[in-house]
Amino acid sequence: MHRFKNILAVYGDHVGADDVLSRSVVLARANDARLTIIEVLPVKYTTKAAVTERKKLLNRLVPTIELEGVTDIAVKVCVGEPFLEIIRQVLRTKHDLVMASAEGGSPLRSFYFGSTATHLMRKCPCPVWIVKPNYPHRYANILACIDPKSSKESGNELDEKILDLATSLALTNASNLHVVHAWEVEGEDRDALSSELHNETYVSILRKHEALHLSRVNEILAGYPIATINHHIYTPRGTPQCAILDLVELYDIDLIVMGTVRRTGIAGLIIGNNAETILSVVQCGVFTVKPMGFVTPVILEKVLERS
Repeated sequence: MHRFKNILAVYGDHVGADDVLSRSVVLARANDARLTIIEVLPVKYTTKAAVTERKKLLNRLVPTIELEGVTDIAVKVCVGEPFLEIIRQVLRTKHDLVMASAEGGSPLRSFYFGSTATHLMRKCPCPVWIVKPNYPHRYANILACIDPKSSKESGNELDEKILDLATSLALTNASNLHVVHAWEVEGEDRDALSSELHNETYVSILRKHEALHLSRVNEILAGYPIATINHHIYTPRGTPQCAILDLVELYDIDLIVMGTVRRTGIAGLIIGNNAETILSVVQCGVFTVKPMGFVTPVILEKVLERS
């Protein structure tokens, strides 16, 4: 994968931070990218001396990273709300990827992703890769979740971003690539299905729509080196949530590549209902991207910061 040139790795004392750093180093080396390591300390009880000590700790990581082949390295220590400071760093320095840990989630809920990870996936303007702690570097099974339109329509930019990343990762990791597009009958045929129909007519309508959606998937995949990847295509009828969760369980998916904001709606303020449901259940790595024109609701402003 040679797509990222300015990577931001989120570090700290939380579980999974070393896994994030390790994977960030590998990716930065492969992309000849700049790597910035950021740690955000809480405002409460944080002193100037504490910030200085944490920055010294981060700087002690630099020589080891350089030995691994990454030479353009920076460290950053901020004070404040973690997701806000991370996004502000992205806005200031134009990072093109944030890598962070799932953090283990909340002990009071069956929610795998912690609040920082969830906020980043919702609001960060660049792609966000949430790394599962203690996970092997190679992903055996990658799931790309798309919703392609006809080539005569606009609106495939998000799907193209997803497939750019998913195919690159699959090639790099020699992974199995699973591509899913869930669909439902629309238009006049949807009304027809709710009426009394002969079984043959009912089946014919479903087959027509299934063929239509499969053709859209094949059409968008034609622009990728899919023939060189061990891949599988799924076009189930139903909700994306159910289709994705079924595949995650059935094929032991290691990484999901998906969009987390709807194409329509108030830019930057809402996460898609499909993504919200999926993120509340899965416990694998997730690589999320935003649609064209996404605007983060986070404002770049002067806050408590010492670097």
